[in-house]
Amino acid sequence: MDIAKKKIIFGIIVPAVFLILLWCVKLYEYFFEVKFITYGLLPGEISGLIGILTFPLIHADFNHLISNSLPILFLGMGTGYFYPSSSYKVYIPVYFVPGILMWFFARPSYHIGASAIIYGLAAFIFFSGIIKRDVRSITLALLVTFLYGGMIWGVLPLDRGVSWEGHLFGAITGIVCAVIFRKSDPYKRYDWEDEEKDYDVRDLEISYDKEPPF
Repeated sequence: MDIAKKKIIFGIIVPAVFLILLWCVKLYEYFFEVKFITYGLLPGEISGLIGILTFPLIHADFNHLISNSLPILFLGMGTGYFYPSSSYKVYIPVYFVPGILMWFFARPSYHIGASAIIYGLAAFIFFSGIIKRDVRSITLALLVTFLYGGMIWGVLPLDRGVSWEGHLFGAITGIVCAVIFRKSDPYKRYDWEDEEKDYDVRDLEISYDKEPPF
């Protein structure tokens, strides 16, 4: 198996498994008619500490889960494929740190959903592209900006029904990870970038008709 295929498989395994887990949780709620809202993150309450571990796994309804599914898969694959050495180091803080910060500073309300992780991965990819200044990272950063540029409004308290604190702390975590792991996964130059050929007109072989065709 060549390196490219290994990177693709590596990049898709973690986000795919995580996404399957999210759907299993929601389907369990649906078929057994239970609600896991109390396992969400409740800031400032001892009983809410469990939410640091569980709140990304819980979604209000299927529409909420569906809206988070594609970004989780896309951004998770982008992180695993382009940053294989630092991806596992990034996944852990992006999952836990936003919840810890939310427990201390967020509103006293149940916070649920994987949006904090989405904002963390998006911020990590974008700022890694800016910091590293390499072709692949900048390309991916521009793609993230194009697809999820509107996410910037999600870190503002514009809708009380949305956990903007999770979005904000997720994005901050992603930025910090981009700075900390900026030296991981060094940019590999491709052969075509190093090829600088100077041609001498005397070295060129020119063919022409003895008599003009007109």
